[in-house]
Order: sequence, then C-alpha cells, then structure tokens
Amino acid sequence: MSILAWIVVGLVAGLLGKLIMPGDDPGGIIVTIIIGIVGALVGGFLMSLLGFGDVSGINVYSILVATLGAIILLAIYRAVVGSRTA
Repeated sequence: MSILAWIVVGLVAGLLGKLIMPGDDPGGIIVTIIIGIVGALVGGFLMSLLGFGDVSGINVYSILVATLGAIILLAIYRAVVGSRTA
C-alpha cells in the first residue's frame, strides 16, 4: 500500500476509533491520525499472524482492521498517559 493510502486509511481508522472510544485525549487530530496509521500497521500485523490476511488497499476490510488496531492503541495510549497524569 502506498504512503498516501496508509494516511487515508489511518485517518479514517483514527476517526472511527475516536468515535467508538470518545474522550479527552491530548494531541488533537494529529495524534488521532498517527494512532490510526500505527493502528493500521498493528491491526494488519495481528490479522496476518492470525491468518486472516493483511491490510491491502483502501477497502472496507482494511479500514475495519485498521480501526481495530487504532482502538487497541488508543486504549494503550490512554492507559499510559492517564497513569502519568494521575
């Protein structure tokens, strides 16, 4: 997948992850995009390890996998950042 495709899928995945897990997160839209892009990588890696295929292009499956990865990373991000501020 090209860099532009990763950014588009990451943006959509980050926004969907934010809609599914709303809350006050520092960083705004830039952090959301980064979490989405990294989530696409993590989700694609995990799905390929489990034998379901990987993220390949801009399609519904890729966005769902990337969103799952973004949700996982968002939960980890909140746990780490939340434990620092508490």
